[in-house]
Formats: sequence, C-alpha cells, structure tokens
Amino acid sequence: KAKYILCQERTVELFSDNTAFEVLATFKGSELEGKKYVPIFDYFKEEESNGAFRVLVDKYVTDSSGTGIVHQAPAFGEDDYRVCLKNGIISKGEGIPCPVDESGRFTAKVHDFVGRYVKECDNDICANLKGRKRLFKKGNIKHNYPFCWRSQTPLIYKAVPSWFVAVEKIRDELVENVKQTRWVPDHIREKKFHNWISEARDWTISRSRFWGTPIPIWLSEDKEEMVVIGSIEELEKRSGVTGIKDLHRESIDHITIPSQQGKGVLRRVEDVFDCWFESGSMPYAQIHYPFENVETFNKTFPADFIAEGIDQTRGWFYTLLVLSTILHKKPPFKNVVVNGLVLAEDGRKMSKKEKNYPDPNLVVEKYGADALRLYLIDSPVVRGENLRFAEAGVLQIINLVFRPWYHSFRFFANAATKFSKQFKPDQSLTLSSQNLMDKWILAATSQLIQSVRKEMEAYELSAVLPKLVTFIEQLTNWYLKLNRTRMKGANGPEDTKTCLSVMFEVFSTLSRTMAPFTPFLAEFFYQKLRPLIPENEREDSVHYCEFPHPRAEFLNPRIVEAVSNMQSVISLGRTARERRNKGVSFPLKKITSINTSPQFQADIEQLKDYIMDELNIKEIAYVSDSKSVINIAKPDNKKLGVKLGKDFGKVSAAIKQLSDQQIRQFQSTGSVVVEGHTISSDELLILREFKGDAKLEEAAWNSSAIIVLDLTEDQKLIDEGYIRRVVNFIQRLRKKSGIQPSDPVEVFYHVPSEGSFKTLLQNEAKNISARVNLPFTPINLLPSTSVVLGTTDGEIDAHKLHLTLTVIGFGFDTELLSKTYPDKQFVEDLQTLVRTRDYHNTLKELTSKGFFECKLNDVQSKEL
Repeated sequence: KAKYILCQERTVELFSDNTAFEVLATFKGSELEGKKYVPIFDYFKEEESNGAFRVLVDKYVTDSSGTGIVHQAPAFGEDDYRVCLKNGIISKGEGIPCPVDESGRFTAKVHDFVGRYVKECDNDICANLKGRKRLFKKGNIKHNYPFCWRSQTPLIYKAVPSWFVAVEKIRDELVENVKQTRWVPDHIREKKFHNWISEARDWTISRSRFWGTPIPIWLSEDKEEMVVIGSIEELEKRSGVTGIKDLHRESIDHITIPSQQGKGVLRRVEDVFDCWFESGSMPYAQIHYPFENVETFNKTFPADFIAEGIDQTRGWFYTLLVLSTILHKKPPFKNVVVNGLVLAEDGRKMSKKEKNYPDPNLVVEKYGADALRLYLIDSPVVRGENLRFAEAGVLQIINLVFRPWYHSFRFFANAATKFSKQFKPDQSLTLSSQNLMDKWILAATSQLIQSVRKEMEAYELSAVLPKLVTFIEQLTNWYLKLNRTRMKGANGPEDTKTCLSVMFEVFSTLSRTMAPFTPFLAEFFYQKLRPLIPENEREDSVHYCEFPHPRAEFLNPRIVEAVSNMQSVISLGRTARERRNKGVSFPLKKITSINTSPQFQADIEQLKDYIMDELNIKEIAYVSDSKSVINIAKPDNKKLGVKLGKDFGKVSAAIKQLSDQQIRQFQSTGSVVVEGHTISSDELLILREFKGDAKLEEAAWNSSAIIVLDLTEDQKLIDEGYIRRVVNFIQRLRKKSGIQPSDPVEVFYHVPSEGSFKTLLQNEAKNISARVNLPFTPINLLPSTSVVLGTTDGEIDAHKLHLTLTVIGFGFDTELLSKTYPDKQFVEDLQTLVRTRDYHNTLKELTSKGFFECKLNDVQSKEL
C-alpha cells in the first residue's frame, strides 16, 4: 500500500471519503522540518549541495486549500523567494535557479521540454509524471490569473536580474523621518505606511524596456569595474564625447568609457529607470537641482504638503521618502493629504470600457466645476476612504450651498439697490451697530473664518463644508429672515444702511473665505461687490485678495450663545406647532421657557421680540422649574448588565424609581450611587415626560431647552390668524405673477358670502395694506382701466376668498377730454403719454399741484 503525508484537514483533496484511507500517524508539520526528499524532477539535482530538496516550514501555508505541502520555486513566487532566502537555499543576487527564459520557454536545464512555451506543456508534463508513476491526481483549478492589459495574454511572475536601492539598510531612518510628518488621515501614517516601511525591502529601480530614462551606469564586460555618471559634464569628460544634448537610449547607448583598470571599454547597462524612481526625484528634477536653483531648493524643501491617492503609500509617498532620506537625511514633505479612490456608484472600479460613470466634462457643464469640487472635498475621499461617485451628490451641493448663497446675495443686492442706486457700505456703521443680530452675524462670520483657518492649517478639508452649510443656513434662515423689515426701511434709513453695510461685510468676507474652495462662484460674488469696495482696497480678482483673518472686534461668544439659545426656543416652538398641526399663521397665546439657567432665560428675554414674531405668539413666560415636564431614568442594560452581574436586577429597579430631583442632581454631578453602586453618565439614559394638560398644551425639548406651548384660542387670535393667511395669499399671488417689489400694483378682494369674515377684511383693510405695502380694496372698486396681472381663489376655514392683482394706472374722463381737446388723435396720444409716465412721479405731481403740465404736438395742457 502507498503511504502519503498531507495536512489532516485536506484529506478530501486526495480521497473522496474517509473510508478510502487509513491514518497511520498524526504529527505537526514542524516535525518534518529539515528532512530531505527525492525531487519529482532532477533538472536541478546539483542544487542539493546548497540545501535544496529538504522540507521547510512557514506560516503562509494554510489548511484551506491544496494538501498543506507547497513546492517552493524562488524564481516565481514572492513567498517562495522569501522562504528560500530565509533558509539559505538561495542568496541575494544573480544565480537563482530558473527553468524559464525571457520568452517564457523552458531552458536547456529542462531537457525534456527545452525551447517549448511553458503554457503548452501542461499535458505533456502530466504524461511524464504518470509514466514514472509520480502522478496521483489530475484536475483543473479555477483561480484569478494576471493577463497583459494590452495583449490580454497570460503573464508569468518571474524573477529577473535588476538594479536595487539598498532600502533595508535605512529602515530605521525612514521610520524616524516619517515621525516628523503629519498625515491626513493620521491612521495611514501610523498603520498602513509605518507597517510598509518598517518591513521595507530593497527597491528594484530598473526596467528592461527601450523607452524610459537610461540608468547612468557603465560596466566592464566582466562587471567588475563600474562607473556611475552624475552629469552630462562628467559623461563628456569620461567618454571624450562632446555636445551631448539628448539623454535617451538612442543618443547615449553607443557611448563608451575607457576602463581605468585596463579592461577595455565600459558600456552602459541596458536597463532604464522604473518610472517611480523618476517620480521620487520630482523635488529635484523640477528645478534642475543641484545644477541650478540651489537657493530656491533650500527655501522650498521639504514641501509644505503633497496630496495623492491612498495607493501611493507604496508608490510616490514611498519613493519620495526613500530618495530624500538617502540624499538629505530628512523627509521630503511636512504634510500629506491622502485621498481615497473614486469608484463608480455601484462600488466597482470606474471603467472606460464599461462606461459605468458619468462623463466628467458633462458633470462640470451641467453643475459647474465648483459644485464638483465641493462635493469631492466633502466626501470620504479626502479622509483616505473610497467614494462611490453619485451625480445626485453634486446636485445636493447646489441645493445646500450654492442656491441659498446666491438667493441671499440677490436679496441683499435688491435691497441695496432699492435703498439707493449709489449705495456705498459704511464701515463705521458696521462697527458701531448695536443691533444684536448684526453683532451675531458678524461674530458668526469671524467664527467661520477661525474654523476654516484651523481646519486648513490641519489639512482637514472634509471639516470645512459642514461649517459652511451651517453658516449659510444661519445667514439665510435666521439673519436675513429676521431682518427683512429692517432692510426694507421699517426702522428708518440709518438703520437700513447699517443693516446693508453689515450684509456687505458678511458677503465680502464670505467670498474671500470660499475662494480656495469655490473659486468661480467666489469670483462671481466678488465682482458684484467690487464696485462697493473702496478703491485703495479693491483688487482685480478675489484670488488676489489676502485670505481673511477673524476680526477680534467682531468675535463675541456671548452673543453667539444667546442667539443659539433663541434658535433653540424657536425650533422647539416650531416642532410643538407641527405636532399639533398648528401652522405659524395661527397666533397663539403664550410659550413658557423652562430652564434652571438664569443666563438662558435672560437671553430669551433679550431676544423675545424675534421669538414672538417667528412663532406668532403674544407672550413668553419664564419658570426655572416645572412639574409639567419631569425626568425619567432608565438603565443602559448592556453596559450595566456586564458591570453589575447578579446585582443588575435590583439596581435596574432602583434606577427606574429615581426622583426628578435625584436625576437633576445626577445630571449636574455626572454620577449617582444606587444600591451601593456608582452609576456614571454613560450608563444611564435620561428621558423626559410631559405631565401637563395635553389638550391645551404641547411640550418640546432638547439637551439645552424645554418649552411648553399654550394652545388656548379665542376669537381675537382666530381673527389675527385669518389676517395673516390673507397676507400669505397675497404674497403668493405676487410671486406667481412675477412682479418686482417696486412695481406699481394693487390687490382687489372679493368675499362671496356675507358674514364675520367679510366684516373682518373690511375692518382690517388698512392693516393688511400696510403689511403687504399694496392697496387692498374691495373688487367692486376695480377700475375698468386696470390691467389684470393675476387672480387666485382660496379658502380659509370654509371662508371663500377671491384676489385680483392689477397694475395701478390712471383712468380718463374721455368725454371731458374730447370737449377740451377736439383733436381725437391728440387725445389718444395724450392718454398714451400719461400711461407711459412713471406712475409714482405723476401721482406725486398731481397730489402736490392738482394737475401736471405736458406738451404734445406743440399743444400745452396745464390742467390735466
């Protein structure tokens, strides 16, 4: 019977079932180490004297495939080479046993198959083994295999003679130099790159091809004498050849150098440099150092930062470091931004062949380069992670950042133009403004600059966009919204100019802050603002401006905190309204702020006008404590279960019985003792529960604030709600009709049925007119000469309402005109003239004089 040695877990590889063999002995593989064996082929029999054909052991062999026994071919496998080198079977340098030539054919050493392509010999090799009774089993194994990307033919992984840089000698220096650099993200340096260089092996820098930079080494025929050339001047001097201009192979391979040892002539080696050697030489080659620009190099080396993909940890980052360490004993860069890889949306590698990604040119054309740039800056790519590119993400940047930014700027521009066509911002008004919201937005702007500078100095690009989105949201949804009436002149021209000057400061600073991230959009805004900038401070482009610094006079953490508290109350009030389906158009009686912090309550009192206006409420009440909202404690079962063991049950029950006061004390100190065990803040979950009148009140809370909304209604509040909704109807009609705020229009209303709603509109007509800044008139007074711009029909709590929007114009008493001016054509021309004149100027003249003068066809009218 035949005897076999194989891995215990791999008997299935040779036998179909366990009854087909008998186990004679079981032992560890290490017990076979050093034992000799008879090779299957004797082509390299002479290598036995070097220690070949004996059993070696290594951890890379597994029990998941094969037989647990692997043949070592040092010329064809990385692990094979490492194991044989480690065990002294081979040594570094030439002379590694290899049966295959450069054409992939067997050499004369393999006399049975000499000259044949290795891939064509599989069946003949199996037949040879079978004939010598050395074949146990024949089959096919399907696995991944490398192919040439050009010809799609199979490749052979084969060791070839190469030139190396002795990296193993400088491993410790490489590790020390890396410690002097900062990487973003840092874990790439600490793990991936550190692990690579701490085990770095000698670096092969030669390639056997024609195209490339020739390696400047000249050798004697016996390879004993070697000259490494360092410059054209040295090559000309040693070879005697002058006028060398081109350093490519076809121009220098024929050049020989006389031997200094009487060995004839030295010829250049045929190899060219690996392109990664050239990439690693970038800091020097780009300025022709050391032959020129020595002073420039000394000032700019090491580089402040470099950026490349995560795949360059074994590429460019590595080659830069190796050459710099050898040449200058220091790292070639101070900071590294490591980018992840951009994949297709389905997670696969982007492929031109499969076309599984959108055309970048079309993406830029559709969304703009800035949107694409900001999308990538905010993606996992800048954190060294992979990104599944999605076109929808680019669109989201436009919706989150660009549209709000643009619309807020347009609102400012329109307000400034309406205020004065020659509006000029006044820096003194900006600095002296006592308006809390002005101070807040200026403080927020300086905080944004502070944050962006901090993140940029740390090369944390991904942290910039969230701060920008937050700022734009604060600008558009809070500052502009809460100051619209100021910009429209509600508090007088001086306050309007102050508000506009503040806005100019904000937009000017924002365009300069965002210039590195959105260069085109920032330039667009800057050019719009440029005429308003004093000439001595004006630059031709935003990219010529200095990046802004936070202004100490604007920084005000206290005001930022106060407005944040106000925003919390407003947001909670909106949440409470939404839960009870009470739109903000319905005025409510009261909101109560429950907070133990006197400062918080003082902030709310200081900013209560904004809160009352935004939430449409009449009163704010303040209490430091309330039994209507209580705290409830629940244990974190997972954490406490592990910590407490058998005591968990009684401690858990006791935690649920903690009083509101005990929980408040726990929130203050961060710990509480329950049944003899100290419970920390991360082991308890604190919930809140509303105990008030759920029919007439609605509570909402977050980590910093608690509010209770009073839902009690009366007729006065209901009427106010009706008026507000009518105003909203009018504003929507204006927007739908596409008119500008300065257009001379008026609105006419009609309520079909008699009743309280119609009476309310009649009584509140002046109030509604003031709110919309338009005449609000019953439709029965609609002049026949009016031009209708739009109409709408709506319903407010079953009360039907019709609105008509018209252009304000002048009517004419045609009968009187005909008597005064018999010329019919003159009368028609006169009406046309009046209708085309500016309505407001004409009305002003009529109001002050009772008539206006005009001259038409040499006929003058003084009492039109």
